[in-house]
Amino acid sequence: MSIDRIESGFDRKIADLGIRIRDMDQLKVREDVFDEVTLLALYKMVHRRHITAIGGAISTGKEANVFFGEQNSRDLAIKIYRIRTANFNAMNEYIAGDRRFAGVRRTRKEIVFTWTRKEFANLSRAHGAGLAVPEPLVWDRNILVMEFLGREEKPYPQLRMVPLRDPGETYREVLSFIRELYQKAGLVHADLSEYNILCGDRLHVIDMGQSVTTDHPRALHFLARDIANVNRFFQSRCVVRGEREIFSEVTGNAANPDANMYEAGPGR
Repeated sequence: MSIDRIESGFDRKIADLGIRIRDMDQLKVREDVFDEVTLLALYKMVHRRHITAIGGAISTGKEANVFFGEQNSRDLAIKIYRIRTANFNAMNEYIAGDRRFAGVRRTRKEIVFTWTRKEFANLSRAHGAGLAVPEPLVWDRNILVMEFLGREEKPYPQLRMVPLRDPGETYREVLSFIRELYQKAGLVHADLSEYNILCGDRLHVIDMGQSVTTDHPRALHFLARDIANVNRFFQSRCVVRGEREIFSEVTGNAANPDANMYEAGPGR
C-alpha cells in the first residue's frame, strides 16, 4: 500500500472524527516519519480522543520528530520516533541490561517500540518523583504523547540558548536534578546536556528514552558522563564543583568510581 493511499485514508478517518489538523503539509513531512505503522497508531490515539487537534512540527531530530497537539484545551507534544531511520545500535545499547525490558526481540521495529515505551516509563518515574519533566500521557508503538512545555505553541528554549542571570544558581539546580533523579526516581538520565534542558518558569529536562535504572550495568558510567557534560557547559560561566565530589554526593558515597568514568562524553 502506498504512503499516499494510507495518508488519504487517514485524512478521511480524521475528518470523520472531527479532529482538526491545522497544518497537514507540515504533518506529512516525509515517508520515513509517517509510514503505515505510524499513521495507524496516530489514528488509534485520535479515535480514543487522546488527541483532538494536531498542529505543525515543534522540532525535528535524527531519531524523532515532535509535533504540537491538543487534547481539548490541553497543549500536547506528540513525539514520533522514526522506524526506518532510527539508530538501532545506539538504542539497543541503552535497552540491553535494563531488566524492565528483558526479552525484547532485536528487530528494528521492536527496538523502536520498546524505546518509546521506555521513555514513557522513565518519564512516569521521574514525574511521579516530583521532578520537572514533561508529564507522559499515553504511548502506542512509536508515538509518545506528553505534556507540552512552552507557551503559545512555542517550546521553551534550550539552556544553551538562554543568557543566564545567575549561572551558579542554574548550575546548582541542574545538579539537584541529577541527584534527585538518582535518589528519588532511581534513574540516570544518560544523555544530559544543554540541549535537553529547557528554560521556562523553571528548568525542565526532556528526552529520557535512553535513561537507565540505577542497577543498569553502565548506570555509573552514564552518571559520570552526565556530570562531565554539565561541568563542561558551566565551567566558563561559573565555578564548578569536582566531578568525583558530585558523583559521591549523588550516589550517597555508595560507589567507588573508576577514573576512566570522568572522560567527557562526545559533544553534540
